[in-house]
Amino acid sequence: MGFPKDFVWGAATASYQIEGAALEDGKGLSVWDWMCRQPDKIWSGDTGEVACDRYHRYEQDVQLMGEIGLQAYRFSISWARVIPDGIGKINEKGLSFYDKLVDCLLELGIQPWVTLFHWDYPYALYCRGGWLNPESPDWFAEYASIVVERLSDRVSHWITLNEPQCFIGLGHQSGEHAPGLKLGFADILAICHRVLLAHGKAVRVIRDRAKIRPTVGAALVGMVKIPSKDTSEDIEAARLCMFSVTEKNCWNNTWFADPMLRGEYPFDGMKLFHNEMPKIESGDLETICQSLDFFGVNIYHGQTIRSNGQGGTVTVPSPKGPPLTTMDWQVTPEALYWGPRFLYERYQLPIVVTENGMANCDWVHVDGKVHDPQRIDFLTRYLQAYQRAIDDGIKAKGYFHWTLMDNFEWAYGYKQRFGLIYVDYATQQRILKDSAYWYKNVISSNSIPT
Repeated sequence: MGFPKDFVWGAATASYQIEGAALEDGKGLSVWDWMCRQPDKIWSGDTGEVACDRYHRYEQDVQLMGEIGLQAYRFSISWARVIPDGIGKINEKGLSFYDKLVDCLLELGIQPWVTLFHWDYPYALYCRGGWLNPESPDWFAEYASIVVERLSDRVSHWITLNEPQCFIGLGHQSGEHAPGLKLGFADILAICHRVLLAHGKAVRVIRDRAKIRPTVGAALVGMVKIPSKDTSEDIEAARLCMFSVTEKNCWNNTWFADPMLRGEYPFDGMKLFHNEMPKIESGDLETICQSLDFFGVNIYHGQTIRSNGQGGTVTVPSPKGPPLTTMDWQVTPEALYWGPRFLYERYQLPIVVTENGMANCDWVHVDGKVHDPQRIDFLTRYLQAYQRAIDDGIKAKGYFHWTLMDNFEWAYGYKQRFGLIYVDYATQQRILKDSAYWYKNVISSNSIPT
């Protein structure tokens, strides 16, 4: 069996990772611009100042998307490019860039999926307290209204936030990502709440102001638990573990998804976080819990769980010498079965895999091509698992490969390569990898080559 007839095949990127032009045409600084100026924060001292030079090469890149046959392209807007100070005066040149990008995509029949926030928070707002400022949800809503007003006559698919678990957990708790903070847990929970309010307010803006009927979701981290055996006991153990809050950090599914989709924080998290909980004002959860059209989830790997035979769970140790990507992430294709299955069963929204892919050891071979058989094998295995979930009745709308092109991989700089397209950063030459041609076949056939 193939994938559903209306299934959407795409690829994804993030603004700071590809655009470059960090200080051009009136763009304001983001926290990532600032982070890259700090010593020893980014591998090899890399920055996103040029990155893939997308700002100047968008027409070429869209042509390459057409060559691959993408049906959709998920990209994010740089908040500081559109509003240099985060609020207030609009930067027309920055907004015009996204205007032209959308038009270019539509000319080739590629559906734009816009992510409003993919981590590059305006530095000017960070200096005013960032997500800790109680006004931050309204700042985000103002920004959303400007983008929606400009693009929603042509853009119908919207994602409010990408991976709040990451930009809060890595950016504000562990300090590995921008803005590099190590806050106490009470502050982390306050930020979580304001980010969720920002999501809810942005959804309202999209619903109220979009000029064509919008399709709206968010892209959350999928922390997937895989049953050790296909038994009812292990399946229930994996499900229980996947939807439990057991540690004082952001790395869980329900602290974000339950408020968004159920209008409540999970009870186990409330109990565990009791002493650090922020004040939740009347109406906050109603603001956060807006009607969504799909559950966007980024899945790369999963963790194996078994039942302890007494209603509890046991984490199964990784095997010796496991298959690993160059990010040292274990290759666990079953994650793209159990993740969509468990999420769909709990939240009853169609699934869109908004990110999935692998970092690989890619280089240009002597024949001038980039051969990446590991990526092709990885995608074959993961997409087979996703198709199995769909065949078992899980409703799914699409799949977005991470990423379209090699780019600035946050704290890893240019060390890691996730792309379907190889980028020579010295020359900005682009080369379609073998996996890009393989993916083209997947898209055209709506099935996985065997």
